[in-house]
Amino acid sequence: MLDRSMVGTRIRQRRVMTGLKQAELAERAGISASYLNLIEHNRRRIGGRTLLQIAQVLEVEPSLLSEGAGAQLLATLKEAAAGRSDAALDARAEANPELDRIEEFAGRFPGWAALLASLTQRCEDMEQTITVLTERLAHDPQLAEALHEVISTATSIRATAAILAETRELEPEWQMRFHRNINEDGSRLAEGAEALMHYLEAAPDTSADIRSPQDELHAFLESHGFHFSQLEGWGAAPRVDAIVENSAELRTGPAQELARAVLRQYVEDARALPLDDMRRYLDRNAPKPDVIAAQSQQPLGRVFRRLANLPEDMVDPVGLITIDGAGAILLRKPVLGFSVPRNGAACTLWPIYDCLAQPGRPQRQILRQGDVRLEALAVAEEFVPARFDRGPLIRAHMLLVPVEPGHATAAARDVGVTCQICSMGECQARREPSILSSGL
Repeated sequence: MLDRSMVGTRIRQRRVMTGLKQAELAERAGISASYLNLIEHNRRRIGGRTLLQIAQVLEVEPSLLSEGAGAQLLATLKEAAAGRSDAALDARAEANPELDRIEEFAGRFPGWAALLASLTQRCEDMEQTITVLTERLAHDPQLAEALHEVISTATSIRATAAILAETRELEPEWQMRFHRNINEDGSRLAEGAEALMHYLEAAPDTSADIRSPQDELHAFLESHGFHFSQLEGWGAAPRVDAIVENSAELRTGPAQELARAVLRQYVEDARALPLDDMRRYLDRNAPKPDVIAAQSQQPLGRVFRRLANLPEDMVDPVGLITIDGAGAILLRKPVLGFSVPRNGAACTLWPIYDCLAQPGRPQRQILRQGDVRLEALAVAEEFVPARFDRGPLIRAHMLLVPVEPGHATAAARDVGVTCQICSMGECQARREPSILSSGL
């Protein structure tokens, strides 16, 4: 198995050394720029086929992407030189690094070279942290709610204190009430401030950003890459409880219950569509869920879930979104830069919402979200049959896959994330004004 923590870094370094932009390498390698960005930042494993394509574009042997520390140091130094500020160099020409003497520098002064490489990586990490914090401060609904709670509590304390200070004659009973209110509000303020502090401290690490059972569930699924090898095959059901109980991400009872439900569904899907059968289906054609559903005699929704839960070396990255009949997002597996809201309602223009009105009828639509262009396959299905006292319970699934070459020029539907942070100016489906200015 390739070293996941290093391969992406070496790909990025080789790309910078050859002077290729990320979008150029992605296009020539036949993958999306968003997926390449995840690979280069070591957030996605890379399979043999994709690695061969990237190595061919970079004109290196695939084995060179796993070279030793010396090559990595040289590549980091060249990347630091490539990312320098041209404006600063114009002001101080003597600061221009001698690219042709990098190997000499690293050989004669290995300590200084390692320090420079470390500082370069630290600057990049700090830039990513600043970006995450900026995104949160700009349009994070949870942060806004937390700040609103803190401000409201502080205002309440101030008003109560003002009454005590300005009212000269106040009955002892009312004084005790106001003091009790200040004590209770003070406790709420302390708890809210502490929660807000933990929330902001977790900002650089999205996996640590856990505030709800749904967040814990998705952190748990992402930590396993949405694939559980121990649940493949027969006799896997008893292992569900052990996986849940040994998880570091599932801290609360509600999150554990959500995880058990997801894993039990995983076991049922794995029994109906074993890995060997899925590998056979994928060898015959690209991941065409309708073809797999017809050959396996399984519903499309199950095929969608199975494709999203396969090992990354079996299939190109796919995303999955599952909603209930009210439109609430139950499960989200982001992919290739397509943004999905953590809380609240998503963009009503997503085809997954069209399916709720026509259960059983699949939808296919190319979506464009900013610079991201993907193909969405959606279907809604009954998961609890109808009864005389109520109708069926519906769940809808939307699979997100790269656009097929034959559909590259097809018309795309422009969609957003959620109305609150959508930059689409003219949208008849808008529920509320966006906090983003036009054109962002």
